[in-house]
This record gives sequence, structure tokens and C-alpha cells, in this order.
Amino acid sequence: GPMTIEAESADQLYSPFHMLASGLAFCSYSVLASWASHANLDSDDIVIEVTWKFVDDPHRIGDIAMKVEWPSLPPERTTAAERVAAMCAVHATLTHSPSIATTIVTAPGAPASRAAAPAAAVLTGV
Repeated sequence: GPMTIEAESADQLYSPFHMLASGLAFCSYSVLASWASHANLDSDDIVIEVTWKFVDDPHRIGDIAMKVEWPSLPPERTTAAERVAAMCAVHATLTHSPSIATTIVTAPGAPASRAAAPAAAVLTGV
């Protein structure tokens, strides 16, 4: 089904931390829904809530908690569902830190070096 992101209030901004959490939630939902389809389970009632806590030195997310509410899941399938949720590639990325390379390019049109990445995100400031 469609993804809905809920904020605590209408004034709350959608921050990069919300993007990280919603990426984890959507990825987890995707693998759970796929598994449910193959296991003949209903996944229409899955609700995923991701919360996080900050730590310092350096300031960052230190803890992430993901709660999957799935009322129609048979209790005997809970352990399997937990294993499936952990198969999400975003989950794996967060539990096995990737290396990050930052390149600053000051000349327009100058090629930025990229380590053979098949996927990329481009954010352009105004």
C-alpha cells in the first residue's frame, strides 16, 4: 500500500534524520511485504515506527529503534519476520557502516570522482 509519514505536529520539518528513518522503514516494509506475499500472509496492516536517540562526540544518531506492528501476523511467524526485516539493505548498511568519501568541486563542470557507484543521489542547493 501507499507509504504515509506522520509527524508529531504540522509544524515539524522533515529533516535528514526523518529521511534516514523513513528509508529504513520503507525498505523494511518492502522486504516484509514481499515475504508475506510468498508466505500467503496479509501485509496490509503493517505499521512501522522508527525512533532514534542522539549521542555526542560527534553529534549523531546513536540508537535506532524500529517497531513493526503487524496484528494479522501469526505469533509463530514473529521470529521469521524479524529475520526478514533485518534483510533490508538499508538495515544492513546501518549495521555495517559504509565508507564515505566527500569530494568538494569548486569549478563548474569539473568531474567529481566517484568510487564506481551504481546508484547516486544528487542534491542541488538553490
